[in-house]
Amino acid sequence: MKSKSPSAGSPSNADHQPSEVWIVIAAYNEAGRIDQTLSSLHSTRHNIIVVDDGSSDPTRELAAKHPVWTLRHPINCGQGATLQTGIDFAVSRGATAIVTFDADGQHDPADLPAMLQPIIEDACDVVLGSRFLGQTVDMPPLRRWILALATWFTRRTSGLRVTDTHNGFRVFSRKAATSIRIRQPRMAHASEILDQIATKGLRYVERPVTIRYTAATLEKGQKTSDAVRVSAQLLAGRIWK
Repeated sequence: MKSKSPSAGSPSNADHQPSEVWIVIAAYNEAGRIDQTLSSLHSTRHNIIVVDDGSSDPTRELAAKHPVWTLRHPINCGQGATLQTGIDFAVSRGATAIVTFDADGQHDPADLPAMLQPIIEDACDVVLGSRFLGQTVDMPPLRRWILALATWFTRRTSGLRVTDTHNGFRVFSRKAATSIRIRQPRMAHASEILDQIATKGLRYVERPVTIRYTAATLEKGQKTSDAVRVSAQLLAGRIWK
């Protein structure tokens, strides 16, 4: 399937999967992992969008070898902005359910049917994956502390009684996808999404998922200093929105 940038108009007219479920993957310098991640998702039979966020490695080229849609930011814009690009594209193609799924292989596609079910049944507007209702594999104790801090902060600011606030595995109904607008370009978008779920009165549920940690994903993932920066970004977003 041919690739187009988000600003280039209609994508390739190549065939795509008939599913109304679209999986959005934000990818930045994921050449070492994107191939395996996409291979693991093929059996789902859903549409897949990879949005390359200005990678300097062959992420986009590797993704384009798979039967997926590929979009590209010409410069690095951050994960929040990249997810919004993919969500907008999926909505424009008629998606009724939109999944956000990490590019680095931490998520398990086997969890997807249970994540989709509440949306299919119209039981809620957003399904949030929770590693603390499910399981974690090789998660360092320091990472658990960082996530606990983020959960406490988001509960205080949004009022949502969630157990896992920075999990990239989510499912949005079409209603939720068109209601939520991600303005925080980088990691603060995770808390921003929860904030908008609360302020817009969207129905949500959590579902257990499995998150696997490796040395590579930990090296690239959120560090202790990021927890403070994310909080500052979210507060700034509240002031200036």
